[in-house]
Amino acid sequence: MAQSRADRTEPESVLVESAGDGFRQRLSDGRHELTADEPLAAGGADAGPSPYELLLMSLGACTSMTLSMYAKRKGWPLEKVRVHLKHDRIHAEDCRDCETKEGLVDRIDRAIEMKGPLSDEQRGRLLEIADKCPVHKTLTSEIKIVTRYLP
Repeated sequence: MAQSRADRTEPESVLVESAGDGFRQRLSDGRHELTADEPLAAGGADAGPSPYELLLMSLGACTSMTLSMYAKRKGWPLEKVRVHLKHDRIHAEDCRDCETKEGLVDRIDRAIEMKGPLSDEQRGRLLEIADKCPVHKTLTSEIKIVTRYLP
């Protein structure tokens, strides 16, 4: 079955489109399809993760992959990585190390479990490497989003 122009995605790009009533969205990279939605409490049907949950999943996946890759390259006995993430908005005045001093600041709490007979030094180094995953770097750098209309 041929794809329409609207269904095709360029390499390294995704297509997101509304999928019926409510907030449900169809997400595609041309090879995989996912569903996003809002929870029931927010007026959605809870048919998939919310946009913030997808963001956290991206950071968690990138963190786990980066740690696994690094440990493998070093020959370290890392057997499994689990990344727990939570997003919240906090008052800027409650954040000592934030540049923003007024209003709200987005905060992501990330806790990493590392299974395997690693030394304390290896675990410490892997925690440092977690901040070097590409998605972490993107989220903590200046981001410019360019929006345009497609007829």
